[in-house]
Amino acid sequence: MSKRKIINDPVYDGFLSIDDPVILSVIEHPWFQRQRRIKQLGLTYLVYPGAMHTRFSHMLGALNLMGRALEVLRQKGVEITDDECRGAKLAILLHDIGHGPFSHTSERVLVDVPHEEITLLMMQRINEEMHGALDVAIEIFADRYHKHFLHQLVSSQLDMDRLDYLGRDSYFTGVSEGIVGTDRIISMLNVHHDELVVDEKGIYSVEKFIISRRLMYWQVYMHKTVIAADQLLLNILRRARGLDPTVFHFDPSSGDFLDRFAELDDDDIMVALKHWQHSDDEILSTLSMNLVNRHLPAIKISSEPFEGVECDYFHGTGELHNRSYDFNDQEIKVLYKDGRCVDISEASDQLDHHFLEKQVTKYYNYYPKQ
Repeated sequence: MSKRKIINDPVYDGFLSIDDPVILSVIEHPWFQRQRRIKQLGLTYLVYPGAMHTRFSHMLGALNLMGRALEVLRQKGVEITDDECRGAKLAILLHDIGHGPFSHTSERVLVDVPHEEITLLMMQRINEEMHGALDVAIEIFADRYHKHFLHQLVSSQLDMDRLDYLGRDSYFTGVSEGIVGTDRIISMLNVHHDELVVDEKGIYSVEKFIISRRLMYWQVYMHKTVIAADQLLLNILRRARGLDPTVFHFDPSSGDFLDRFAELDDDDIMVALKHWQHSDDEILSTLSMNLVNRHLPAIKISSEPFEGVECDYFHGTGELHNRSYDFNDQEIKVLYKDGRCVDISEASDQLDHHFLEKQVTKYYNYYPKQ
């Protein structure tokens, strides 16, 4: 394998350069290459036609941002060894490897194990194959490493994952609300008492990041037509499994679970849908034809729950929750020049505690258009 790879990424208007042999080996691993066949936004392309980007491109983008963040922190005097840099990069590179087809959409049906747990199992297996090269990465990913701020770069309310997917999803959907000052935020990162913080000059950029994420959830991730498509796919899988429990069945306790799960991607689901269009079961065939041909259910959104709705494969209700900020999660801290370190809710004159803690709940009811 060559010592350096150059990858063109339109989101960052340039090339991503990778020269670490261990990272290159992980990228070439079949389980990582599988991410080329899993869409980052599931069925969102049925609403935003450009949303065809994959988990593969997102994971490489997050790797790129991690490299930039580590360089900024080192320049500010934060002690990070070469092994820790590699570990943090590998942790963010593999943070989504456990996703199933169409990302979050099928997670609740195909296997009753959160994708984060599958990710950790996959990382451990790859680590065995690579004779411990991912030891530090696994410790960072699982938040067991003694430098907590490295885990925060991978998973927190201001991590490299969120910074990449907001910009990337905005770019490919064309929804401008997701555009944030990524370079500015990364340049303002710092470490204070082993906690990832933002220098006070980055307050406004963080404010925009929080608001942008909230808007992207309503306009993209929880767009009502996307929700309708997701429910249609879930009902198809439930019906297929009800007719034949062996369909896409994965037993987490079996020895070949990871190998079998890693063979499944978006293409398998779509091939199955086209096959099920001709099923003798009228419900399965109708549902499958509807999704293949984009005959999606009608859907209504309300601030009040829907009462008296009989739920079946064609009708149903549910809830949508959107919160800008989670005070129970790792807070975004702002570091002032005088050494004070406070939560963004105290530092911001736009995003007070009441605004940030408010969770908006909406209810949906989907049903056939005809």
